[in-house]
Amino acid sequence: MSDEPIEWITTAEAADLTGYNLEYIRQMIRRGVIQAEKKGRDWWVDKGSVTAYADEMERLGTAKHDPTR
Repeated sequence: MSDEPIEWITTAEAADLTGYNLEYIRQMIRRGVIQAEKKGRDWWVDKGSVTAYADEMERLGTAKHDPTR
């Protein structure tokens, strides 16, 4: 685990950063795919978590759709 502090961004910023639809960001939060915390009435996303996910999906390319993986 990293000792660096978490950089929190809004769900809208996460969508802009990754190019994912805002609703997809929300789905990933609900499924626990990316780290997020509810602060007040808003969700805040761990920037490192969402960028790592986006980088991994880009690295996998079409293989991410392979059910044998």
